[in-house]
Amino acid sequence: MATTRKTTDVVTTEAPKGLFQKLHMAKQHIGKVAKNATNPHFKKTYADINALLETVEPILLANGLILLQPVKGNLVFTQIIDIETGESMESFMEIPVNIIDPQKTLACITYFRRGTLQSLLSLQSIDDDGNEASKPASKPTLDNDRFMNALTAIQEGKFTVEKLKASYSLSEEQMNQLK
Repeated sequence: MATTRKTTDVVTTEAPKGLFQKLHMAKQHIGKVAKNATNPHFKKTYADINALLETVEPILLANGLILLQPVKGNLVFTQIIDIETGESMESFMEIPVNIIDPQKTLACITYFRRGTLQSLLSLQSIDDDGNEASKPASKPTLDNDRFMNALTAIQEGKFTVEKLKASYSLSEEQMNQLK
């Protein structure tokens, strides 16, 4: 008598993730955006629109989300859309009506695209201007020749170890030579 075995394949399907779950996954991978541009008028660095897009768009796409930034009337939108469910979220800013120069209008649109994207995703920058400005300036380092000259000046009484440590960032080897 032959026995027959019945085999069944258990197929489990993962429930589709919603927009907020996908955004949550994307946000875990986005991290901070590197500042890559300088505003010459205010001498501040910032992440331009291209740096933002290069950072976030591949991660959004990998999570099934598409980023759109249309202009509708006088509004600049940033929209994130779940391509599976059609769910979306958006942020927008209104272009001032008194701008009549097309170049200024385009500059405003670019600025607002950056602002709405940063706002919508709560993006952080690597070096926050406020934090960077409050940090003490980093000390310069000394190459071997300059360090040896400093040691000679210390021996001759023209310079002190304390002043050397206060003025320069010294390597571990240089600190050992001061002992």
